[in-house]
Amino acid sequence: MIPGLPQVGATELIIVLAIILLFFGAKRIPELARSLGRGKHEFHKGASDDAEALREQDNLPKDDEKSAHHEGDRAKQQASS
Repeated sequence: MIPGLPQVGATELIIVLAIILLFFGAKRIPELARSLGRGKHEFHKGASDDAEALREQDNLPKDDEKSAHHEGDRAKQQASS
């Protein structure tokens, strides 16, 4: 349940589907459903491509400043042991 949004029951769904049927007609509903499915597929494909690109960026080598910082930490750890 999403806060602030009303719950939708079976009666409301039937009314909405009847309005869609009247508005678009029986012949266009399968076409609309197919288009929605394709759009959803493309959205998920794009989102997974973006997530993969972000994962690849994390595997890139660090810049010199960050790697120098890590070397300094290792030197401190070795000196303290």
